[in-house]
Amino acid sequence: MHSSPDQSKRQLAALSLAALGVVYGDIGTSPLYTMKEVFAGNHPIPLSPESVLGILSLIVWSLIVIVSIKYVVFIMRADNRGEGGIMALIALALQDAKGSPKREKAIMIVGVLGAGMFYGDGMVTPAISVLSALEGLEVATPAFKPFVIPTTLFVLLVLFFFQRRGTASVGALFGPVMMLWFATLAILGLYNLAAHPSVLQALNPAYGLEFLFAHRAIAIVAMGAVVLSVTGAEALYADMGHFGRKPIRLAWFGFVLPALILNYFGQGALILADPQAVQNPFYHMAPDWALYPLVALSTVATVIASQAVISGAFSVTRQAMQLGFVPRFEVQFTSEKEQGQIYVPGINWGLFVAVVILVLGFQSTNNLAAAYGIAVTGDMVITSILATIVAARVWGWGWGRAVALFTCFVVVELCFLFANLLKIPDGGWFPLAAGAFVFTLMTTWKRGRQLLAERLSGESIDLEAFIDALLVSMPSRVEGTAVFMNSNANVVPHAMLHNLMHNKVLHERVLVVSAQMLDVPFIPDADRVVVRKLKGNFYSVIVFYGFKDEPDIPAALDLCAEQGLVFETMETSFFLGRETLIPKLGTDMALWREKLFIAMFRNAGSATSFFKIPSNRVVELGTQVVL
Repeated sequence: MHSSPDQSKRQLAALSLAALGVVYGDIGTSPLYTMKEVFAGNHPIPLSPESVLGILSLIVWSLIVIVSIKYVVFIMRADNRGEGGIMALIALALQDAKGSPKREKAIMIVGVLGAGMFYGDGMVTPAISVLSALEGLEVATPAFKPFVIPTTLFVLLVLFFFQRRGTASVGALFGPVMMLWFATLAILGLYNLAAHPSVLQALNPAYGLEFLFAHRAIAIVAMGAVVLSVTGAEALYADMGHFGRKPIRLAWFGFVLPALILNYFGQGALILADPQAVQNPFYHMAPDWALYPLVALSTVATVIASQAVISGAFSVTRQAMQLGFVPRFEVQFTSEKEQGQIYVPGINWGLFVAVVILVLGFQSTNNLAAAYGIAVTGDMVITSILATIVAARVWGWGWGRAVALFTCFVVVELCFLFANLLKIPDGGWFPLAAGAFVFTLMTTWKRGRQLLAERLSGESIDLEAFIDALLVSMPSRVEGTAVFMNSNANVVPHAMLHNLMHNKVLHERVLVVSAQMLDVPFIPDADRVVVRKLKGNFYSVIVFYGFKDEPDIPAALDLCAEQGLVFETMETSFFLGRETLIPKLGTDMALWREKLFIAMFRNAGSATSFFKIPSNRVVELGTQVVL
């Protein structure tokens, strides 16, 4: 049954409104601090009509080239079955590298580095967004200055505390609130444009280029601040799976981009009319009577922007878990309808601690702006590199066409990245250090899991040969079904060997189950399981999951009924192996990385909860493994 044109239009409008609330919060709150950082930051640009027009031109054309053309037009075409984001892009790039270990490794390293940058950005965004909103209180009266930091910390605590309830309950408000926010941006911009309409000349890119070439010494510093206007562009791509391309594009071109341009031009007009307003041009745009309502609206908008970043961190962590880049974390599903509505307590409180350290350590948006931008630009460059591979090989463009297009973006982004490298001593080191830490953890976990698999496979026994040997002298069989979880469904699980060694019995029906994570977002139930019947009432079962699927082994085993294997959970025992790892000198990993991997392995979430296996049906059997 096809929907009518009116229904389709209503659905598109509803999705576009929802996208306003989730996708555009970060980039939509950039006007709070971008112009302030340019002209009144730690490295201010001298104020003159030429510099104002030059900066406005650079901001507008950064929004057009980086966000509109690169992300909205091209990058959003790189979807993995409708899903976007850095993990989806890694999966797409890896499709072409299959069979080439060196290329696979290079793509994984670049992709994981991008994920590390994403987490670094995720730490800074809530801190700078909420703090920039509440700094409006200082504009109202200097008497409020001592309360800005405590109020910021309180708002952040409430934000992170309520993550466990999920965004489903308040998500419906996000779209209308952000619609009001962007409307306010546009109205404030128009209100102030009347004072100096000549700033509209900055729509001509020549003003930006002239500024860069005429002021080479300060141009790089200016670019480091201009990049703040495009922070949040990654969210357009990362949240594509929730809304689809069309609603995100419609919201951007129809509402968000015009509102942002009007607001930046309004700030430029205000600065030219009143140079004193440069200390906080966004809040000085408002009439006195509107200041407190504007602070309240800004705070809500920045909370929504932070919410989107935190939710994004949860989603990326879950995808990285499925692809084997991070240990198992506890994942709670906060909505019965929306699969993407999840809560990861470990990530939530880890981010909160990092955000509190940033607010207390940097104290102001001027200082935080130095920490912001470098992770964003690093992530943008990595996205362009991966997208070049996808365009050349997966889309079939060929290297010449793909490199020609994305080189245009990379050149701009490398200018932004170089400009931000100058901010490393002022605070840019923080997201770099955070990204490097995440990169080290992810690569250590991935390599450690490979090393562990190699050690275990060295002692593996072919399952069918083992069954043939058992049939010669079959041990006692007891009623019920035994499920042995193993990474490879064709070899004998260590837990089965230990069970036979200690208990000397087998269940009347034995399943060797392997969960395989594929580099696609979702696997339909029809393709979820593959059952192979073996001799002696043994079965080999492979369960397939995409990187956005929710692993549920009992539910997957219920699907085996269609292939003749009827499963009853309460008559089943699940046997899991629990390895105790021992470090060893002279292996493929440095000793310190082995010890780090062992610490992560010990603290990883249990397979029982990860695969949703009833804990009262689980038997764990331990073994020692020397890495």
